[in-house]
Amino acid sequence: MTASMTRPGRGPSATIRRATARDAKRLTRLVRGSRAYEGRYAAMVAGYRVGPAYIDTHRVFVAVDGAAGDGERILGFYSLLIDPAELDLMFVADAAQGRGIGRLLVDHMRQEARAAGLDRVRVVSHPPAEGFYRSVGALRTGTAPACPPAVAWDRPELEFALHPGA
Repeated sequence: MTASMTRPGRGPSATIRRATARDAKRLTRLVRGSRAYEGRYAAMVAGYRVGPAYIDTHRVFVAVDGAAGDGERILGFYSLLIDPAELDLMFVADAAQGRGIGRLLVDHMRQEARAAGLDRVRVVSHPPAEGFYRSVGALRTGTAPACPPAVAWDRPELEFALHPGA
């Protein structure tokens, strides 16, 4: 599914398309280079890799602008797991922050989740991203405890309730 989406007054349109194995290196760079994971959070993404097998196995979608192929620029991406229903990854490129790309990705994720027959999607959030998820309709449901050494801090647990046709 490819969708072209525009937010009035929020900059250029973005096309959302299914990620391919060829996107793996660029998605990995986006994750590892995210300013949201600087300082105390840096260890979590330092060795993180979004590999071709992950992309082939899961529903990974990218928001892009520019020409298809090498000329396009990745603005952000997300990964939706179906069983159990979870927004596993979501990143927006630092340079694209504040342009509505995150909202577009969440809207697309909701459409994909409903099409897959889901009625809710869980999110275990990076602590600084909780406000964003709440602003796009996720409700806090609890706290996922730290699991050192991979994650040394508690994380907000949220949920998107999906309503048919919404």
